[in-house]
Amino acid sequence: MAIKKGDKIKVDYTGTLEDGTVFDSTTHGDHSHPLEFEVGAGQLIKGFDAAVVGMKVGEEKDITLKPSEAYGEPKPELVREIPRDQFPKEPEPKAGMNLVMQAPNGMKMPIKIAGVTDTTVKVDLNPPLAGKTLKFKIKIIEIN
Repeated sequence: MAIKKGDKIKVDYTGTLEDGTVFDSTTHGDHSHPLEFEVGAGQLIKGFDAAVVGMKVGEEKDITLKPSEAYGEPKPELVREIPRDQFPKEPEPKAGMNLVMQAPNGMKMPIKIAGVTDTTVKVDLNPPLAGKTLKFKIKIIEIN
C-alpha cells in the first residue's frame, strides 16, 4: 500500500547537513524512536512531508531539500537587539550561545545570540536550520 495524503505513518530517519554532520535522527540520541505524523497535515517541513508520498512499508529513500523545501532562508527582520538588562546575569550572554526564550504567550523558542555590547544583546530568532540544504535518509516503518 502506497502512502497518500491523510495517512498516519511512522518513519525512521537521519538528517544531515551537506558536510555530513547529523543534526537529528530517530535511531540515535534523544529521539531514539520512530517519528509518527499525518502525511500532508503540515506537521513537518514540506519537502520531507512530500517525499514520503508514494512510498511503501520497508522502503528507504535518500532526499536532499533546498532551504525553500525546509526552513526557508534566514529573515533579517528576525535578528533583533534587546536591552541587556532583560537577560539573566547567569550565564553571561556571549555571541554564539544558544538559549531558549519564553514568549509572552508562553511559547518557548530557541534563539541564538548573534552579538553582545555593554547595553544590548543581538538575538537571531531564525530557525537554526534556516538557509541550509538538508539531507535525509528515510525508512517507512508503518502505515496506519
